Amino acid sequence: MQIAIPLFARFTALDGIGPYEVLQRIPGFDVTFIGHNTGEVRSENGFLGITVDAEFEDIPRPDIVVFPGGVGTRALMHDERVLNWVRTAHETSLYTTSVCTGSLVLGAAGLLNGLTATTYWSVLPTLADLGAVPTSERVVEHLEQRIITAAGVSSGIDMALRLVEILVDTTAAKACQLMIEYDPQPPFDAGAVHKVDNAVIERVVEYAAARQ
Repeated sequence: MQIAIPLFARFTALDGIGPYEVLQRIPGFDVTFIGHNTGEVRSENGFLGITVDAEFEDIPRPDIVVFPGGVGTRALMHDERVLNWVRTAHETSLYTTSVCTGSLVLGAAGLLNGLTATTYWSVLPTLADLGAVPTSERVVEHLEQRIITAAGVSSGIDMALRLVEILVDTTAAKACQLMIEYDPQPPFDAGAVHKVDNAVIERVVEYAAARQ
């Protein structure tokens, strides 16, 4: 099973690493980080570098696509090399998936037309501009169309566990969950925009603006 996770300048680390940590646990799942060029790619704040092992053209038809998000997706929405790769990959993929603003790239490639889809909460309106029907659900599946989108950042772990269930079975997905000891018990109930007050949202906007 060939799984391709595209990386690009200013990607969000957990968007890619979360699903990677789940999917690489399954024997026979070959997870490869791909991109414009091989070599190191830096995350959105520049603190973390991950090695890209293959270019897009090296893996034109993976079985699974997991497209992460990050500030860098804004440029990819107009990058024909990337959009053409997404379209070609989806022609034969078992599933084409996204995490966070990775769904904006799927939308720009025309894969989400008329479908409900999710993304990071602050850019949900952009999905509508790309022909999708935005929803704030954590994971949105269209199994007949072979499309799965996940909301912001940490939701990629949930999506990857569900993907293992679809591709293998429920026991395999539960085994992956146990292997990464994924048992969320956050100290605050602040993981969704409708659960927080304006002070929290304003702080998010402030911090995000500082790293643009």
